[in-house]
Amino acid sequence: MRPSIINEVDTTFWIITGISIVLLLIITVAMLYFVFKYNKKRNPVPENIEGNTTLEVIWTIIPIILVLYMFFVSWSGFRNMRDFPKDAMVVKVTGQMWKWTFEYDTKKKSDTLMLPHNKDIKFDITSIDVLHSFYMPHFRTKEDAVPGRINHYWIRTADLGTYYVACAEYCGLNHSYMYAPVKVIPEEEFEIWKNTLPADTTKKDTSAVKKDSLSSSGSVTDSTKMNKDTLKTGIKTDSIKKSPASDMKKPDTLKK
Repeated sequence: MRPSIINEVDTTFWIITGISIVLLLIITVAMLYFVFKYNKKRNPVPENIEGNTTLEVIWTIIPIILVLYMFFVSWSGFRNMRDFPKDAMVVKVTGQMWKWTFEYDTKKKSDTLMLPHNKDIKFDITSIDVLHSFYMPHFRTKEDAVPGRINHYWIRTADLGTYYVACAEYCGLNHSYMYAPVKVIPEEEFEIWKNTLPADTTKKDTSAVKKDSLSSSGSVTDSTKMNKDTLKTGIKTDSIKKSPASDMKKPDTLKK
């Protein structure tokens, strides 16, 4: 049984945090000690202090050992994350501004990541526009989504439940909204969902509709403003000469 990625990442985090706290305390205590011992009141006449070779060797060797230990622990987890199980289920992940799309082996697509319980899952991660980062906080995994390149990592769905995918790389205006639900469900339910229609359950892009709506609302606002200006100047709208449709210049696209 291979080690859990979640446990390895958490262990690495607490080891590095613990070492950092210990070093912070040692440095802080030493600093306060020397400030108290060698302040101006206790030493009105400055004293030249020679170096201590033993002390210098100690504070050089110990940090090197600690850094190498942290590297070894981190590398062990990283290597496990890249050592994909041969029988892992593959899910294609595509990032774009500003959503995630997931494709399964049956070519079914969704913008909610549906996964079977207690299975190894390998992600093939890419992007169709800019840099994104496929981040799954619950599973302690993160990998960049790069245009023209496929990156990978794997997880094991040990827990049933609903989680979230986020983008951890700033990718533009709506970066902070680039979330997708992750639903880990029993394998039987997953197989039924994966093999039933529709084949594409992603939400359609409504940006064009929103743009048209904004343009329309802008026209209404301009019309309202014109009427207000007319009332202010005392000119009646009926007195404005209206050009017949035949006098209006046709766009160049209609000449052909």
